[in-house]
Amino acid sequence: MLEIKNLSVHYGVIHALKDITLTVNTGEIVTLIGANGAGKTTTLRTISGLIKPTSGEIMLEGKNITSLSAPQRVELGISQVPEGRRIFPEMSVFENLELGAFLRNDKKGIKQDIDMVFDQFPILGDRRKQMAGTLSGGEQQMLAIGRGLMSKPRILLLDEPSMGLAPLLVREIFKIIQEINQSGTTILLVEQNASMALSIAHRAYVLETGSIVLSGQGKELAKSSDIQKAYLGGE
Repeated sequence: MLEIKNLSVHYGVIHALKDITLTVNTGEIVTLIGANGAGKTTTLRTISGLIKPTSGEIMLEGKNITSLSAPQRVELGISQVPEGRRIFPEMSVFENLELGAFLRNDKKGIKQDIDMVFDQFPILGDRRKQMAGTLSGGEQQMLAIGRGLMSKPRILLLDEPSMGLAPLLVREIFKIIQEINQSGTTILLVEQNASMALSIAHRAYVLETGSIVLSGQGKELAKSSDIQKAYLGGE
């Protein structure tokens, strides 16, 4: 579904991504793991059109989308749930979800999809009129994911969904990510919690200082002694 070919990104003189190549097949959960500053968020922001690459190509289902704007990519089925949630705190839960559908004009479908989000996250349904800024961290993450789903994405880019959450909530969020995937949405996941990410990912790539240094099946990489030492706290 998604193919990144020899992608490079510079921030001024800093070479943030160095000729990375990766693929995400239809129906997969693929995760990018790596230390802070490895280039994980830059990769997602470049795929979603928020950062222009220096060189390389981004292909969606065989179509070159490298020069398309971020809204055009949303229309084609790419949606990003950003790091730090970035919900609109002064707007209600319901209004945040409506904004997720800003490119759509099928009112009946939008209402059905908001109801679907409330089925997936019952707590949001209970708080639909509440200002989003008053939600807990876990509820805000659920809202950010729900808002990302409102554009009916074919591929959902998730950036650090477990950040700042208690361990019990982290498990809940990862269970929801699996359910979203099983319902037909392809997922590219950036996550610092490497053990959780590898436990649900079909495949994984390891980024180090802007380069992909390792790739393979999620569960296989989780068993790698190098990965355990670097990211899973193993000896």
